[in-house]
Amino acid sequence: MRFVETGLEGAVIVEPEPFIDTRGLFARTWCVREFEARGLRPHLVQSSVSFNTRRGTLRGMHYQAPPFAEVKLVRCTRGAILDVIIDLRPDSPTFTRHVAVHLTEDNRHALYIPEGFAHGFQTLDDDSEVFYQMSEFYMPDAARGVRWNDPAFGIEWPLGQPIINERDATYPDFRPVVVGQEA
Repeated sequence: MRFVETGLEGAVIVEPEPFIDTRGLFARTWCVREFEARGLRPHLVQSSVSFNTRRGTLRGMHYQAPPFAEVKLVRCTRGAILDVIIDLRPDSPTFTRHVAVHLTEDNRHALYIPEGFAHGFQTLDDDSEVFYQMSEFYMPDAARGVRWNDPAFGIEWPLGQPIINERDATYPDFRPVVVGQEA
């Protein structure tokens, strides 16, 4: 595996290094030792899948408040997405900056998202599927979010007028407070 820096401290793209022969390919996508060697948190307790029937579906921008803040490892297993993360760590030099990464079934890349980041994606193909691995169990009372189109972040989504649920569309304007300490 190759670990490619994103410009946001602690967030990396994980690229498999496939062995290709006449049968197809084989590639390692997860190894505790390799993640630990790079200072990444390898503890995973839960996996989820998101299947999205229509191109333009937008999910996010979500995070869990402390003490349930989570690391995520996200991969697109079918179709294609633009995966976006926002650094919401107030003491970070990249606080409020975002990174967008194309994850596709063909490139097989994954995005490692540290604690303290909001995460979301927009589907670029119909019938896109996203596989998540998380370091913490989902806690509904700790679920939080920031609005996908908040000007504070300046995210340029590729497809206009997304298919989005009401909760994600109506998060309030961002105010720079400590994640998890919102009023």
